Amino acid sequence: MLPKLIAFDLDYTLWNLWIDTHVTGPLQRRSGSVVDAHGTPVEFYSDVPGILRRLRDEGVLLAACSRTHAPNLCVRLLSRARQALKLLLVPGTDGAPAQAAIELFDDLEIYPGSKLAHFRAVHSKTGVPYAQMLFFDDEPRNREVESLGVTFHLTPTGIDGAAFDAGVQAWRRRVGEN
Repeated sequence: MLPKLIAFDLDYTLWNLWIDTHVTGPLQRRSGSVVDAHGTPVEFYSDVPGILRRLRDEGVLLAACSRTHAPNLCVRLLSRARQALKLLLVPGTDGAPAQAAIELFDDLEIYPGSKLAHFRAVHSKTGVPYAQMLFFDDEPRNREVESLGVTFHLTPTGIDGAAFDAGVQAWRRRVGEN
């Protein structure tokens, strides 16, 4: 059993950089890779595409909840994050063509401020109860979302298959499913 909605932070959770400060726009797809203006690669951690595809195929709603620490970088973060998600491809299943990652997400909450505000917005837009949400993030301070009833799973080195499975198990224990 999986939660109805799984949310991911972006920076150092789905990819290994801060999209608002480590990358210079515009981003572009070149030779099958996404790179910035200086040729710096922007890519998901290796297990991320498979995790996103599996969740979408199983009908789980997906959200991205990300913020910048500098409000003046908010527009840059939103623009680059959306651009990266449009350019990064997730392979299809059973011979289906690859899809832009952004097409797999049901909600994008990308702006400054507490992750509590992000999750209140996700809840308002989707109607999914907080207890049916699981959130992966690399920053321990974002555990604050548990005060809403969201299950938080810390991924200090980014998401991979083992971290994902551990997060799902933590959610199952929290809601009494084993």
